[in-house]
Amino acid sequence: MPERVSKVRILPPPLQYMFNFKKNKNQTATLKELAKQVRLLEERLKETTDDLASLKQVQEKAISKVGLLRFNPFGEIGGDQSFSVALLDNENSGVVITSHYGKDMQRVYAKTITKGKSEHALSKEEEKVILQAKKLNNSSE
Repeated sequence: MPERVSKVRILPPPLQYMFNFKKNKNQTATLKELAKQVRLLEERLKETTDDLASLKQVQEKAISKVGLLRFNPFGEIGGDQSFSVALLDNENSGVVITSHYGKDMQRVYAKTITKGKSEHALSKEEEKVILQAKKLNNSSE
């Protein structure tokens, strides 16, 4: 006759105490306490789920795509001291900022971008950084 081998699982101490009927005479109180803790955990889970949904909504409008280009608008004179930067959200809306740096002047332009387009004329550098930023996350295009 073959021997039967049984697997014994060791329970964590709180469960050992709860299921030890000889030592724990007050099973009802223990089960009520566990039910209370489960309800509290369910409430905390709902709060956490609600917080996560709220954060997801906020994140949709947060800057999540950035494009940057340094360039020289004056040809061979000077270096790449000018730049354009696009700061966009998940809907490709945001702003493009361009700085033209020259020996005797510095100009800064800011243009709003809505769904990848601007109501103002864009330079080729601005168009390039917007495209660069949009490529960081193609899911919105």
